[in-house]
Amino acid sequence: MPAPPCALLLGWRLLRADGPAGRIRVAFDGRDDFRNPAGTIQGGMLAAMLDDAMGPAILIHTGGASFGATISMAVNYLAPAAPGPMAAEARVLSCGRTVAFMEGRLFGADGRLLVQASASARLTPLPDRA
Repeated sequence: MPAPPCALLLGWRLLRADGPAGRIRVAFDGRDDFRNPAGTIQGGMLAAMLDDAMGPAILIHTGGASFGATISMAVNYLAPAAPGPMAAEARVLSCGRTVAFMEGRLFGADGRLLVQASASARLTPLPDRA
């Protein structure tokens, strides 16, 4: 599946994926133009990064059969995020026929936990790409 424009904007790069476990690790670029007036990365951009990690966790968990359209997402900001490289880890907690539940964590370049989120998503079948 080609990367969507929002993933390209965030600098999305796959680092590791375990489909059967529904786990994924993704790198992002905390760009300077994502900063808020305090000089740290704006919270909406951080939430977008986690959303763009948890959704692909569904995609790999379903073997490319479905992607997740986010229904709800709760985000906890634990520390300010300085511009620079970041990594997210996400996993599927439960995946039914129509809804999946995920969690994700976003880390700074120094490994510090910056943001934690949990989400639910509606499973949306993808057309056969064969």
